[in-house]
Amino acid sequence: METYDYIKLKELEKWKKKIRKKPSIIDKASKGTQNKLNSMLPKKYHEIVTIAIKNMTKVVLLGSKYITKKPIKNILLEERDNLVYEKIKFYKNAAMIEGAGTGAGGILVGFCDFPLLLSIKIKLLYEIASIYGFDTNDYRERLYILNIFQLAFSSKSHVNFIFNNMECFDDFKDDLSSDINEFDWRSFQQEYRDYIDIAKLLQLVPGIGAFVGAYVNNKLVDKLGEYAIYAYHMRLLKSEYYMHKKDNFIYRKYKRIINKFK
Repeated sequence: METYDYIKLKELEKWKKKIRKKPSIIDKASKGTQNKLNSMLPKKYHEIVTIAIKNMTKVVLLGSKYITKKPIKNILLEERDNLVYEKIKFYKNAAMIEGAGTGAGGILVGFCDFPLLLSIKIKLLYEIASIYGFDTNDYRERLYILNIFQLAFSSKSHVNFIFNNMECFDDFKDDLSSDINEFDWRSFQQEYRDYIDIAKLLQLVPGIGAFVGAYVNNKLVDKLGEYAIYAYHMRLLKSEYYMHKKDNFIYRKYKRIINKFK
């Protein structure tokens, strides 16, 4: 009989294969379409989004607003997963209520959805990190949280870049800079905006905004929770592929780049 950890390891390897896939022709072509959609959104929306993401990024990297409980130690992975599923369910419901409320309020109230939903997502990631035993007081763990966020809500090419670094995070996290100015929040916010702008555009439409807001927020939080589970499984379940990762070309190249700046 297969153990719970082994079953989750097989699921993890399947997920990693999906994440490693290169951008398709459709993925590459969608960028132009996204730029056109961006131009349809009101200028005020873009201003709110930019400010919200920039401020949120600074809070995550420097502040303690989202830091919750102490990391949970000495429990089985299955127990951790069950606690995480409960948290995801709670935050999905909160996001649905928030999305329905702001979606029903028209364009002006709808603008408030973006920073509110952003806060819900980040709070969820902090909760999940704690359940899996990682201390979010550690600046580097907050960087990992932002990486999970990007992994869930970015273009395929950016996902590939982020994932390559995340696979060996624990092996090079001690070399990460603590300078907030080195975090590329501009790419972070642009990738996130491009990912969700279509949904947010529909949420501003009178009559359907409440339904769209609830549905989309539910799906976005659900995906973030799923990716967070896999991202932390990747650090807790050491597969054979992971153990050989240190010797491959990507890892050696990354370490050489880091060593240049030491």
